[in-house]
Amino acid sequence: MRKVFFMFSLAALTLTSCGAKKKIADLEKQNKDCQDLLNSTTVKLNLCLTEKDALNQQNDYLKKNNSDLISASKDMTVLSTKGAQNIEKALETIKEKDLKISRMQDALTKKDSVTLALVTSLKSSVGISDPDIEVNVEKGVVFISIADKLLFKSGSYTVSDRAKEVLAKVAKVINDKPTFECMVEGHTDNVPFTGNAILLDNWDLSVKRSTAIVRVLTKDLGVKPSQLIAAGRGEFIPLVDNKTAENRATNRRTRIVILPKIDEFYEMIEKEMKKQ
Repeated sequence: MRKVFFMFSLAALTLTSCGAKKKIADLEKQNKDCQDLLNSTTVKLNLCLTEKDALNQQNDYLKKNNSDLISASKDMTVLSTKGAQNIEKALETIKEKDLKISRMQDALTKKDSVTLALVTSLKSSVGISDPDIEVNVEKGVVFISIADKLLFKSGSYTVSDRAKEVLAKVAKVINDKPTFECMVEGHTDNVPFTGNAILLDNWDLSVKRSTAIVRVLTKDLGVKPSQLIAAGRGEFIPLVDNKTAENRATNRRTRIVILPKIDEFYEMIEKEMKKQ
């Protein structure tokens, strides 16, 4: 009987011990969870404190800025009536200048449009794909550049038959623009002209070639003389250096510059500026 009681007591003690260990394990787990929660909460608290400091600084800045604005507003309210009128006049002046600039820009845009249309018309009318003939715009001016080998023989100022075919197409464009002017520029290379009874140097040769083309345009192709300007530039405005035969051939050229009359352009600007 005692032995049975002893075994029963031992079993009860063992069960009691196991229950205590399980409870302790549960408590340790709860303690760990609480510690983790505390750590997480501490991190969040520190973050909130940092954000609070930043918001306080921002709030102080906004208060100061608001105070400055209020002070500036008060200063503005004490401006004299005369000062306010001066500001209004200044604004009106700026507005007028902006309007003038805008109208001048419109006039320049119209001029650019006219230039672009002229280039398109020239390229379409002349219909040239020859590399020795170029239609282009340079500094807002339309020009046709023709290599001298298409116009003249070496050292000559007699216009060739091939050149007359090209000039006939150019003349058509000029005749379609009766208010435009056309300047014919002769250019040579830097090889000295030996001279003869008529021509002394490259200056003479370039001018003579220019006047020869002007005569063809006026006498043979019906261009009004009042639209034409003959000019010789000699060797002094080369496109490339004159070190090779090919480059010298490039520099020997005639430029036909087509442009609206300058006074008409200024009249166009003035007309736009008066539209106020």
